[in-house]
Amino acid sequence: MGILDSKIPSGPLAKKWTNHKNEINLVNPANKRNIDILVVGTGLAGGSAAATLAELGYNVKTFCYQDSPRRAHSIAAQGGINAAKNYQGDGDSPYRLFYDTVKGGDYRSREANVYRLAEESANIIDQCVAQGVPFAREYGGLLDNRSFGGVLVSRTFYAKGQTGQQLLLGAYAAMNRQINRGKIKAYNRHEMLDLVLVDGKARGIIARDLVSGKIERHSGHAVVLATGGYGNVFFLSTNAMGSNVTAAWRAHRRGAFFANPCFTQIHPTCIPVSGEHQSKLTLMSESLRNDGRIWVPKRLEDAQSIREGKLRPTQLSEEERDYFLERRYPAFGNLVPRDVASRAAKERCDAGFGVNKTGEAVFLDFAAAIMRYGKEKALTSGLKNPDDTTVRSLGEEVIEEKYGNLFQMYEKIVDENPYKTPMMIYPAVHYTMGGLWVDYNLQTTIPGCYCAGEANFSDHGANRLGASALMQGLADGYFVLPYTIGDYLADDIRTGEISTSSPEFDAAESVVRERLDKLLNAKGEHSVDYYHKKLGKIMWNKCGMARNATGLKEAIDEIAELRKDFWENVKVPGDLNNMNQELEKAGRVADFLELGELFAKDALHRNESCGGHFREEYQTPEGEALRDDENFKYVAAWEYKGQPKEAVLHIEDLKYENIELKTRSYK
Repeated sequence: MGILDSKIPSGPLAKKWTNHKNEINLVNPANKRNIDILVVGTGLAGGSAAATLAELGYNVKTFCYQDSPRRAHSIAAQGGINAAKNYQGDGDSPYRLFYDTVKGGDYRSREANVYRLAEESANIIDQCVAQGVPFAREYGGLLDNRSFGGVLVSRTFYAKGQTGQQLLLGAYAAMNRQINRGKIKAYNRHEMLDLVLVDGKARGIIARDLVSGKIERHSGHAVVLATGGYGNVFFLSTNAMGSNVTAAWRAHRRGAFFANPCFTQIHPTCIPVSGEHQSKLTLMSESLRNDGRIWVPKRLEDAQSIREGKLRPTQLSEEERDYFLERRYPAFGNLVPRDVASRAAKERCDAGFGVNKTGEAVFLDFAAAIMRYGKEKALTSGLKNPDDTTVRSLGEEVIEEKYGNLFQMYEKIVDENPYKTPMMIYPAVHYTMGGLWVDYNLQTTIPGCYCAGEANFSDHGANRLGASALMQGLADGYFVLPYTIGDYLADDIRTGEISTSSPEFDAAESVVRERLDKLLNAKGEHSVDYYHKKLGKIMWNKCGMARNATGLKEAIDEIAELRKDFWENVKVPGDLNNMNQELEKAGRVADFLELGELFAKDALHRNESCGGHFREEYQTPEGEALRDDENFKYVAAWEYKGQPKEAVLHIEDLKYENIELKTRSYK
């Protein structure tokens, strides 16, 4: 077991980033024209990084498996982006955002990185407003804010329920400007299948053109991975169906350590699973918890009647409802962090109070908010003594302005009007806090290989606060990576163009071709989805919201056996030299089958509960997570050694010099 050097700058917390930028090496603008950077992934982190690096003068190549960067999964983010602007005058500050983030992550994140994130958050909003992102505004024209889980201030900027889409359009516009200038060469419908190392440094990638099937070599002086999270290891998740771990896992196999893979976030407000043949889950934004109240019936017989369709939820009086988050966590109520809200919902459903046919759903009710907003609007409109019908109509108009597209989406999927009947929600896999280990400069353990956004592990600890994913992606891409990568590239100004004809590129391409041929020649009897679904069930049942040693040991053995069967019995039709979506999926599922075992191994070794990692053996009498700061106050980074079971653990001890370690409480 080794000890990792995170390269955190010395000095006071609030000065670390400023001093670091003043001290690191820079690259002369004339020399930047001679340096090539490959950016894999063009969501918010990759798109913003590519645009900024090209603006600085570097030659950038971007790669995405979608037909356009506009289709990156960042587009699906709904509720908002955090920033410590204190527009509401409610006591917010960079320190408060820093504190909330470390506490929300259950004290398993790196102080220096989180403070830098909080510092840069305000700059992100200014950048995006300058790009024309249409953030919601108050009546006076100032940018509006709303609250999110785990905090006591309003710091979330939003554009209705489509914030990710609007932010991605801003980053995409910045990319397009650089594409038109010739500074970015975009390779859409290309998938990275291996990382190429020359003299121990990341110097290129092997990619497959997903339209023609051609295997291509691309070289650069540095490689940036911004490929998102690995939530689809569970098969059913809120991620886009194409989201995968392949680029990060290929880097891991080449020497990049994989950190905290078991830190996976379960989002509490998703549309429940409807059947065995479902291919993905749909998120209902956490912003809905600002106004929606979560409840189940107080009586088991009422829950049973609702499940059988004999009773409508609107027929239960307030006294017959259990607003369990408000009851258990009075200080934060429905806005507790995601891991806390998810476990509470699971506990109620496990106890028999679930409200859909499967018994795995709770209500998210907007009736009180509709009437509250309706009364306020009636008063401001000069209406005296309006009847309930008028108040309700006015309130629905306000809710429609704030969440209209989310309500429309829910009604299309569930075929129920959420303005009239409470939504049904249940937790689902959403985000991954684990990822490739990076130091303070966002460099992995492979020199020249950087990792940004959700693909790295660095900022969220064991649980991410809502609206912080967009914040981290854009902070990394616009304001962190463009500085720190220059410190590394300053030594490459005389290197010249990297040749793709070297033995290292030959060897990497050979590995890729052999792997693809092996998949195509398996000639088994089961589809790729057959194995992906089986893996997903193992992961959800034994590595999901609650874990225990017995289940995790079983999962490790079952995944290893499933992986063996996959390579012997998978059936991949078609050939290599054409578009072949089954081949694409097969490669991604093969990597998930390795990641899943490492995930379970990581969860088994961490004998504590923290954030999204909840071990049933380690909980308080009230059922809350029980951390072990004496033995597990560290980042667990795993080194690849051929098989997941042989992975070697390296640790980065987490030092808390500015925040007192204490048990999280939202009561």
